[in-house]
Amino acid sequence: MPKPRGKYGVDAPGVPAGLAVGGVAELVLAAVLFAVGWPIPALVLLVGGMTMVVAAAVFAHTTLRGKFQVWDEELDRLGLTGTERVLDLGCGRGLVLIQAAGRLSDGSATGLDLWTRDQSGNSREATLANARAEGVADRVELVTGDMRDLPFEDGSFDLVVSSLAVHNIPDAEGRAAAVREAFRVLAPGGRLRLADFRHARDYAEILRECAAADVRVYDLGWRFWYGGPHARTLMVACERP
Repeated sequence: MPKPRGKYGVDAPGVPAGLAVGGVAELVLAAVLFAVGWPIPALVLLVGGMTMVVAAAVFAHTTLRGKFQVWDEELDRLGLTGTERVLDLGCGRGLVLIQAAGRLSDGSATGLDLWTRDQSGNSREATLANARAEGVADRVELVTGDMRDLPFEDGSFDLVVSSLAVHNIPDAEGRAAAVREAFRVLAPGGRLRLADFRHARDYAEILRECAAADVRVYDLGWRFWYGGPHARTLMVACERP
């Protein structure tokens, strides 16, 4: 995978920062307790501090490198012809959108977002700047919109992708609406790839209710852990008959 030329920010930047600061604080306190002769509470703090520091490092790796590698592999496996119409729901600063656009020759990549949540520096302007930096701005269109009510006709896209976006919708009804909308805008034979670390199996059940074909849920591995296996990312995949 070529080194990204754009600037893609950090997912939920307060989380790794909090883990790192909390972990270091516990390690310092553990050292103090060992020094004053309280080994048992010191040992507890040592283990807790080390766990938090490792979790911060794993989180940082995922957001700065791991998710790039995983999505690169996922898009390669799709074997795109270059003519597809691609939609990225909750595109943020454009990681998946731009990776997909780079595989298109005569196709197009549309990114939809509200530009409000979860990622440092998330804005339409930042995404456009990344598209220009990566040399794909001519194939990218950005739309400000809500994934629960997509402003596109039925069957408008050959591939719909989403990475860690649907879980930001706070209610189950809203998440279900977003998944149904993602399936609605798929053309016959179109494919959906939706990565998230919450509610993935719920999304799969909704897609089965929509009569999607070949609905699968699979683990994307340690490179997509947000701190540890408790926050591992799953991929929901299906096709529209």
